[in-house]
Amino acid sequence: MGAASACRPGASTAPRSALRCRQSEEEERRVPADPPRTTSRILLVEDDPGDVLIITEALEQARLDHELFTVSDGDAALDYLYRRPPFEAALRPDLVMLDLNLPRRNGREVLAEVKAHQGLRSIPIVVLTTSEAEEDIVRAYDLHANAYVPKPVDFAEFVRVINQIDDFYLTVARLPPRSDRR
Repeated sequence: MGAASACRPGASTAPRSALRCRQSEEEERRVPADPPRTTSRILLVEDDPGDVLIITEALEQARLDHELFTVSDGDAALDYLYRRPPFEAALRPDLVMLDLNLPRRNGREVLAEVKAHQGLRSIPIVVLTTSEAEEDIVRAYDLHANAYVPKPVDFAEFVRVINQIDDFYLTVARLPPRSDRR
């Protein structure tokens, strides 16, 4: 967040901030466009293997044509989205399901960076987390989350919620063409 504000023209930047600005601007220019949409791509950013398994099963039950990619921390999520090693061949997701409580870089930091990036901000991000704290909900929407969904404890309810998210964002909602998300 600090690096993005320091990247404005005329803003004072320390040498490290200036380097980050140049790297960020370069990444914005070089994130390539994807081929036209045929299947929906979902990036799941989740560090709990149990939740990954439940979400994977729920998506399989939905029987929508999708590809699921999973990373377990915030740094890996950004590497995936910017197509940095080891994700150079990664395809842009149509939807990101993002946990808030992640190792390395937390979900709030990931959300802030993605929504500040011109080439990534149109990707819908659903915060899917155990937190029901009002301050987390408000902060997520302040950072431009597309939805905030507390993870249900009950397995059947968890599956139902995942199916509703999937159905809305990948079937009902119109997403921008992939070519617009360079």
